[in-house]
Amino acid sequence: MIKMEALGRQILVEFYDCNESKINDVVFIEQSLIQATKASFASIISHNFHKFSPHGVSGVVVIAESHVAIHTWPEYRYAAVDIFTCGESIDPWIIQDRLKDLLGSENVSSMEMKRGMFRVAEGQKLLFKPDQKLDQQN
Repeated sequence: MIKMEALGRQILVEFYDCNESKINDVVFIEQSLIQATKASFASIISHNFHKFSPHGVSGVVVIAESHVAIHTWPEYRYAAVDIFTCGESIDPWIIQDRLKDLLGSENVSSMEMKRGMFRVAEGQKLLFKPDQKLDQQN
């Protein structure tokens, strides 16, 4: 029997009615994304953030399991966040919940998508990293 499995889960999050000063502060945004990502026990590889003039912040935390990215519009009290995790070891909803609190968002809209759908034979698992094949054979 064949079944479908996904390489990853992607959550697209819209944070409305955020604290305007917080989502315009590049240092705060960087610290918040790192803190939320660590709360999910993801493995952080690198991060990069940028403050726009006169307002707005964009940034990404690259994790071994994929990424967490943000773009803010303080003038609208809005932040868009993309949480993409591969495998089953990370719960992306933990990141969303932590960010909601940190950004002071009063309204959140989210959508989860499965990414990288593949057919897998019964009893088989989808490999998330190429070297897993070697690990499973030994």
